[in-house]
Amino acid sequence: MLAIGDELLSGRTKDKNIGHLAEFLTLAGIDLKEVRIIGDEPHFIADTLNTLRRSYDYVFTSGGIGPTHDDLTADAVAAAFGLPIGEHPEAVELLADYYAGRGLEFTDARRRMTRTPEGATLIDNPVSKAPGFRVDNVFVMAGVPQIFQAMLGNVLSTLPAGRAIASLAIPCPFGEGDIGDPLRALSKAHPAVTIGSYPKFDGDRYSTEIVVRSRDDAALKSAAAAVTAMLEDLGRARSKG
Repeated sequence: MLAIGDELLSGRTKDKNIGHLAEFLTLAGIDLKEVRIIGDEPHFIADTLNTLRRSYDYVFTSGGIGPTHDDLTADAVAAAFGLPIGEHPEAVELLADYYAGRGLEFTDARRRMTRTPEGATLIDNPVSKAPGFRVDNVFVMAGVPQIFQAMLGNVLSTLPAGRAIASLAIPCPFGEGDIGDPLRALSKAHPAVTIGSYPKFDGDRYSTEIVVRSRDDAALKSAAAAVTAMLEDLGRARSKG
């Protein structure tokens, strides 16, 4: 994912799209491998996009496709692909009808939202009509969370779904320092699963939540059983000590 906007880097806007994308890609069985947050600099957007689109199956962008002068994502995407940019006829018709129906002028600023790289296909926006677009494996969407989420729903329905990742959470009364070595050994012994540890502190003592993830149900259950057995052994050793 490429999240675009100076407001994200300044802290003025708190991103809500990364978590939403991660959650829904996971449900669709698609792994989110990398997220970058960058400012509104066209050459940097283009360079970063080229790096990501050549490294991954899909790239999802958010931000920078609105009506103002600092909405530069469409131009940067065109530059990344070496394509001319212009008004998309379908987008022009769509927004012209939309603003006419609301009794509003279809200003030059609003027409900016119809600009896409040549050959792009539109991504429907059921919230405010101004569409996103797709070029090759890059999906360009709005930064406003409600609109991003609506666009994403339309995008995911077009992608081949993978096998969803299942997970099991195992409470652990010990801190990470106590379980680091045995967890490392268990991770090597169960290569089909991912084992994560998440520390907790209640103000008095440390504990950990251990989460086991896999697309293989049998491997998931086997690893979870091994983690549980490890914790029981550690508990018995502690009680004897």
